[in-house]
Amino acid sequence: MSCNTWRNKLDAYADGELSSAEATELGTHLRHCSDCSAMALQNVQTKRSVAMAGKRYVPSAEFRARVLRSATPSSRREGRWAWRILLAPVAALVILSVAVGLYVAREKTTRDGVYGELADMHVSTLASANRVDVVSTDRHTVKPWFEGKLPFSFNLPELQGTEFTLIGGRVTYLGQTPGAQLIYQLRKHEISVFIFQDRSESRVVSSAPVQEFSFNVENWTNDGLRYYVIGDVGTADIEALSNLLRNAR
Repeated sequence: MSCNTWRNKLDAYADGELSSAEATELGTHLRHCSDCSAMALQNVQTKRSVAMAGKRYVPSAEFRARVLRSATPSSRREGRWAWRILLAPVAALVILSVAVGLYVAREKTTRDGVYGELADMHVSTLASANRVDVVSTDRHTVKPWFEGKLPFSFNLPELQGTEFTLIGGRVTYLGQTPGAQLIYQLRKHEISVFIFQDRSESRVVSSAPVQEFSFNVENWTNDGLRYYVIGDVGTADIEALSNLLRNAR
């Protein structure tokens, strides 16, 4: 396809709305076209800037409590106390349901925010002309490269006899937390593995592979580190690479 055709798809690519096949084809094109790569990076950076701007104001607990109080009518008759006593258990259940709903919504928002940022970093890396800072298929070369650059260490799996190939890695950040981004190749697809210390800014509920945007993602913790595996491959492939990383020695 021509550059003009691909450029019409860059917004959808940044938002993870392309099919797996289209995302793979566009990723291949971006690695060989500096103009389209620059446009793709600009789109992702703009998206991240808008997302950050939307998080500048978060209502405080005091503000929410004040709104809740203002929404609760005050009693003008003593007789209403009897009804309040009778309705107290119901009100408690309603409040509990609302609290649970808010907690679940907050957890989902946190998860979606983390996964969205990781998806942006994955897309940015694949669109960049210099995807990794250390280029090697040898885990014994890539792992030592991170020493002194990160406040933690990690193990990488032996890939001999598997379909996966290590391309290399780079230092990246999730919020203010430094971490490692490793790129693996599987057939014509590329998968990002992110490793961070398991802190609040990088914490989401552990889960089996889920689909976010057009990518499958899996995350788990091990020895104080949180791992994320993200790519436009099937869940079976995400699980296979995740299991290799879990068992790395």
